[in-house]
Amino acid sequence: MSDASSARTPAAADANLELSPDVMRAMGRAVVDRAVAHLASLSDQPSRGDVDAAALCRALREPIPERGADFELLLEHLFDELIPRSFTTPGPGYLAYIPGGGVYPAALADFIADTTNRYTGVWQAAPALVQLEANVLEWLREWMCFPEGTSGLLTPGGSMATLNAILCARERYLGTDIRGGTLYTSDQGHHSIEKSAKLAGIFADRVRLISADAQYRMRADVLKAAIAADRMAGRRPFMVVSSAGTTNTGAVDPLDAIADVCAAEGMWHHVDGAYGAFFHAVPELRPLLAGLPRADSLTLDPHKGMFLPYGTGALLVRDGSALRAVHTATAGYLPASTDEFYDPSQYGPELSRGFPGLRVWLALKLFGAARYRAAIAEKRALAVWAAERVAQIPGVVMDAWPQLSLFAFHLEGPKLATLDARNAATAALMERVTARGRVMLTGCTVAGRHLARVCVLSFRTRAGEMEACVAQLAEEAERILAS
Repeated sequence: MSDASSARTPAAADANLELSPDVMRAMGRAVVDRAVAHLASLSDQPSRGDVDAAALCRALREPIPERGADFELLLEHLFDELIPRSFTTPGPGYLAYIPGGGVYPAALADFIADTTNRYTGVWQAAPALVQLEANVLEWLREWMCFPEGTSGLLTPGGSMATLNAILCARERYLGTDIRGGTLYTSDQGHHSIEKSAKLAGIFADRVRLISADAQYRMRADVLKAAIAADRMAGRRPFMVVSSAGTTNTGAVDPLDAIADVCAAEGMWHHVDGAYGAFFHAVPELRPLLAGLPRADSLTLDPHKGMFLPYGTGALLVRDGSALRAVHTATAGYLPASTDEFYDPSQYGPELSRGFPGLRVWLALKLFGAARYRAAIAEKRALAVWAAERVAQIPGVVMDAWPQLSLFAFHLEGPKLATLDARNAATAALMERVTARGRVMLTGCTVAGRHLARVCVLSFRTRAGEMEACVAQLAEEAERILAS
């Protein structure tokens, strides 16, 4: 008897992780039934589940299970007890933070990618699949009006895109003299910019936060003065990171003016377009983002502006050779890279990777660019409509009109004599509206003032949700101001 045959013992049977086709079909049907029922009920779910869940989290702590559990019971536990205890981020009433909707075809793409489990780290391992990802990056390039020769990278989100952009700029302008370099961004910029700079070796004392104007946009004159001061001190200004839509107020920095500064100073200009860049896909909205195609690099978050599931980011770099220079590497066990075809391992830090581009490719192929443009344009139209009506609510003071699809405001009234009182009233307004369950709103603090925010970016958000949002803001503002 062979060694392999003699190993067929009960213990060896336990080592089998394969499932029969019938079992896999049954499991798949159970998941799809649960998922579709969940999506169909989104409009009836509270916009924010009960997240006061510290006791639940303590109860969930457990040792590693020695034996497997029933699949249906696991699904029941997830869908009935755990998933509802969270923000309803895919819901039509999610107007908090920066929404990401998660179109259904992307979930199917992930299922295909995970079950076929193809390796796309190097082109030779799955050339046709990598080409689909290259197509996706090319489509993004066309939408952003970047030139031919641009290269890109799909990332888990905007933070990793920004990190890779800083690495490109650092390598091109600083070389080994990292400590001498200085980076500039708005004091309204996303916190990931400073974090990414630190990861790239540009520490906090070499990051300059440039003050914003009355519309929360980076001031180009202050930027120029800061660059001049650093040059006088013997430092090496090398990069500016501007924003195409900030998280706080949706502000779009003066991208053309900043591009002029960078061109004159010989610096890299990166645009953080994680929230707002996809409005550039709509030709009639491109003037809102004038100057964006002049950037040296651009962060994109398809899990925002393309309504894809979280974990879908992207980076475009105008001079593709800069991105490749940072990441190109080889080893004796790797096949030779090709110059004709896009090879992910030569343009990003990962070697082991799945197939992240499939969710973008399938969604665009299924819906088409025209349908996407219409959905993106609708979100801005809804935000403008809502802002005009919210501004008419007694006690509301508009702090930021929607440059894209986000607007911010605060409450004032005779009984709100101090800034602290106005801040508390504005925060209470957000909480009271959210507690009603139809829409979820969040605020932010800018220069000591608490602002209420409304951000419209979920593909499921339509006119009905915005009408409810305006009506509930008016009702709760009246109650707060009268109390």
